[in-house]
Amino acid sequence: MEMDATELKTAKGPQDEEVKQFSVFMENKVGRLLDIVKVFSQARVHVVALSILDTSDAAIVRLVTDDPDKARALFQEHGLAFTEVSLVVVELSSSAADLKAVLSALLQAECNIHSAYSLLTRPRGKAALALHVEDRECAGGVLQANQFKLLTQRDISR
Repeated sequence: MEMDATELKTAKGPQDEEVKQFSVFMENKVGRLLDIVKVFSQARVHVVALSILDTSDAAIVRLVTDDPDKARALFQEHGLAFTEVSLVVVELSSSAADLKAVLSALLQAECNIHSAYSLLTRPRGKAALALHVEDRECAGGVLQANQFKLLTQRDISR
């Protein structure tokens, strides 16, 4: 049985809407992050999550945007060194117990967390946690099995 393009897109499910994290390597200089945010703002790209790892000489800015394709093009256009990975983004209730339950589920599955940070925006009015994990499929499956909602790029885009 053959599927048309629409059916194939639907059959892929949430994997085709992976949330992308960009890690941008830049000199540790006052105002450098603002420069990037201004470039994004002019292109109508919004930063929805942000984490900074600072050293004396350089900084690694990890960010998630509402339009990863445009963000990628802007980084390339402006000659900024970056890497890109897919994240698991999990919706949390206002309860602190949710964070414990997420971490416990990942521990039971022996799924390592490389980095984690919250989203600046609140999709559906709830907190969300971005996770760069060792095994996205394992983490996603375990979290869904524990009744957590995973967010896609569509969920976090404006």
